[in-house]
Amino acid sequence: MKFRRIRDRFRTLTRPLSRFEIDPDEVLLDASNLPAFDTSQFEGRIETPIRKRSFLYLGAIFLLATLTLLGAAGDLQIYNGEAYALQAKENRLSHDTIFADRGILLDRTGRKLAWSEYKEGVPYAVRAYAPYAGVSHVVGYAKAPAKDKRGFYYQESYVGREGVEKFFDERLQGINGKQIVEENARGEVVSQSTIAQPEHGEEIFLSIDAALTERLHNEIAVLARRVGFEGGAGVLMDIHSGELLALTSYPEFDSAVMTAGEEKEKIASYLQSADEPFLNRATQGLYTPGSIVKPFVATAALEEGVIDPLTKILSTGSISIPNPFFPDKPSIFRDWRAHGWVDMRDALAVSSDVYFYEVGGGFEGQKGLGIERIDAYMARFGFGTTTGSIFTGEGAGTVPTPRWKEEHFPGDPWRIGDTYNTAIGQYGFQVTALQAVRATAAVANGGILRTPTILRREESDTAPGVNLRFSRANLEIIKEGMRRAVTQGTAGGVAISELKVAAKTGTAELGASKKFVNSWIVGFFPYDKPRYAFAVIMERGPSTNLVGASFVMGEFLRGLVTTASEYTK
Repeated sequence: MKFRRIRDRFRTLTRPLSRFEIDPDEVLLDASNLPAFDTSQFEGRIETPIRKRSFLYLGAIFLLATLTLLGAAGDLQIYNGEAYALQAKENRLSHDTIFADRGILLDRTGRKLAWSEYKEGVPYAVRAYAPYAGVSHVVGYAKAPAKDKRGFYYQESYVGREGVEKFFDERLQGINGKQIVEENARGEVVSQSTIAQPEHGEEIFLSIDAALTERLHNEIAVLARRVGFEGGAGVLMDIHSGELLALTSYPEFDSAVMTAGEEKEKIASYLQSADEPFLNRATQGLYTPGSIVKPFVATAALEEGVIDPLTKILSTGSISIPNPFFPDKPSIFRDWRAHGWVDMRDALAVSSDVYFYEVGGGFEGQKGLGIERIDAYMARFGFGTTTGSIFTGEGAGTVPTPRWKEEHFPGDPWRIGDTYNTAIGQYGFQVTALQAVRATAAVANGGILRTPTILRREESDTAPGVNLRFSRANLEIIKEGMRRAVTQGTAGGVAISELKVAAKTGTAELGASKKFVNSWIVGFFPYDKPRYAFAVIMERGPSTNLVGASFVMGEFLRGLVTTASEYTK
């Protein structure tokens, strides 16, 4: 035995170094030579056994958690199960809309025209309107939020239907907010929490002056009812900014009635009325203009060198031209009276038809513009097209041409008489009051065709417009003729000592029987330093009546001088 131990020891000592291995349990460390290990972090230690105490602590934690869950489950399902079930049944959560207030509409002076106000029992602010007459076609109306039979809102905001309410609907609507609401079965709110605040609609300043608009509307309404006109419209425009200070149409609807939708009989009467209260006669109404086109024809004649402004034409009351089909029956074109010798300024003042027959179509030694040039100049003044305003359904109108006649009266050729009648604003000529005031403003401001706007402009804003490049000297002649119409001619109805006005009237005969007429006036003021242009149309009145649009404008301007003199300077 002793020999074997010595042999084994010898083999161990003589084993090759490459095969020599030291097992960990064979190593005996000298405690005095231990490295600087952190034994609390198990450094320098090969393994440490988990203590039994740790298992006891972990088991206690799991047992406590299990007992807690079992207790909660017992409370929910056994001890208070019925109470909790009833509460869950009675309470409900919903995502409700916080309605944004619709934006405020104000006139140029800051008067409220439309706003939102809260009423008891309504979850949103209702739309309210100021009771100014004459502004409904501008302001328009809106339809309230709507819900289905189950009480869910399928329309969560007011929606504009006409006028500014419609055109600026997106800006006025704002953005609705949201809230979470908890209610019980009795409809009582248990709790609520806002998750998104509403953003209210914009505040918009309009260019119109509500008081001026109401005054103009009332003058139109009073005369229409007194002498039998079917309706009327009026427009007042800043010739430099394009702002519309007044735009009104008679008869009109009530914005508040249409928005509320409660007065069913009243709304039905609007819809069934032959007076067409929803027709905006200022922008949609198309009317034969009559003699109000003469300043624009005169401008074309001067620009084209057709006639010298001092050249006189004799009006004996009519002109006649040969009839190729009936030589013994010449075609006669009448003036409304014999004016004698008149130059351009006089022709505008007294509204001589003969003068404009000849410069429009030519006669004997006097050459004329011809229908193509008349059409071209009317287009430059904005007739035959929309003005670019915000109003929906704006009329474009018509300037008669051979092409137009062929479309409407196939096979009937254009004749010189058609040119004559077009030159005095008759035949198939149709314009809107907004077109008429815009063209008049271009004469007054030196030849800039402005785009009308219903928004109030700031002083720094640039008013868009087209330079027509007319001679200012020629336009001065036209303005002098329009001033003479007030002091000596057909527009005497707007002659006011406190305010110098320039104007041109027009009377358009309607139908073959000519029993009815449209009465017009266009013009501008103050004459020495023009600032505002106007147009008034009185629709379809009896031809025997001698009071018309010039009377309306005269009454309006007299009121302007006494109550709003800031507009007359």
